[in-house]
Amino acid sequence: MASLTPPSTSCNNGSSRTSTIFGLMLKSGEVEQTHLSLPGSFRRSCTFKITYDYHTMQHSGCIIRDKMSPRLSLKASKESPGLTKEIRREKFKTAGDKQNEQELFDELKNRFLSFKRNNYLENLEEYEKLAKGQAPKFMVIACADSRVCPSVILGFQPGEAFMVRNVANLVPPYESGPSETNAALEFAVNSLEVENILVIGHSCCGGIRALMSMQEGSDDSSFIKSWVRVGKNASISTKATASNLSFDQQCRHCEKESVSRSLSNLLTYPWIEERVMRGLLSLHGGYYDFVDCSFEKWTLDYMGSSLKEKAGGGKHATKNHSFWR
Repeated sequence: MASLTPPSTSCNNGSSRTSTIFGLMLKSGEVEQTHLSLPGSFRRSCTFKITYDYHTMQHSGCIIRDKMSPRLSLKASKESPGLTKEIRREKFKTAGDKQNEQELFDELKNRFLSFKRNNYLENLEEYEKLAKGQAPKFMVIACADSRVCPSVILGFQPGEAFMVRNVANLVPPYESGPSETNAALEFAVNSLEVENILVIGHSCCGGIRALMSMQEGSDDSSFIKSWVRVGKNASISTKATASNLSFDQQCRHCEKESVSRSLSNLLTYPWIEERVMRGLLSLHGGYYDFVDCSFEKWTLDYMGSSLKEKAGGGKHATKNHSFWR
């Protein structure tokens, strides 16, 4: 390994000064670079480079150069992809990246303060009422996808909608047992007594794509696969009726079909069907296409459905079908 002995300082009585370091002649203002030779296979995969910066001063006719702290850099060859990845990973831990993270939260802070100033304080009486309780008319079940926020799309204000967002906006049937979604259903229907449940599907849904890609007997260790299996009937129905379509078109078909199946699953909950039958609760489906910004809406027609459909044996009749463009 090469020696890293600092160069000596000399005086040439006002003339320009050079120093010899490892056989390299340096003039004032230059930068010294030292390459280290490493043994073994490590030498073949990377090269270290130590760079010294020099601070130059003139005092009493002499040029004085002080060696500053060395900078160590490493260059990996093409034969070391693992090491290259590690270097790239370290790149994201710099102070600059921390600054970017702080800027993100500064932006969130500014948004919050803007909300407080322009919304909360301007409508203080309404927010004081909300602090005492909630009485939303809607329960919304939507996808967790960051592109399909129901409050942004449909303009829900605080207190207007009790929301649940999960992967692929699925509703498991009653017999599936406890889950976050049916726990929220129980609270919204039995405690808050919402009047409408709206299940919203959307275009380009990754959860539905995962569902349509699943093979029989596939690995169940994946949380995603275990969850989207809730929509298995929608996948089976889609493959049976849309087998002549491309995979992308089948996924789009399933995105809507899964909403209809979720509406059917809602009726497997006795306390939901009871309120629907009495006319106290309506079940709605929605489909948001963010490619062309359109919204399709329909309502489950409980009274118009057959007894077989009501028992969960098939698709239910719908009414009030409309397109918002």
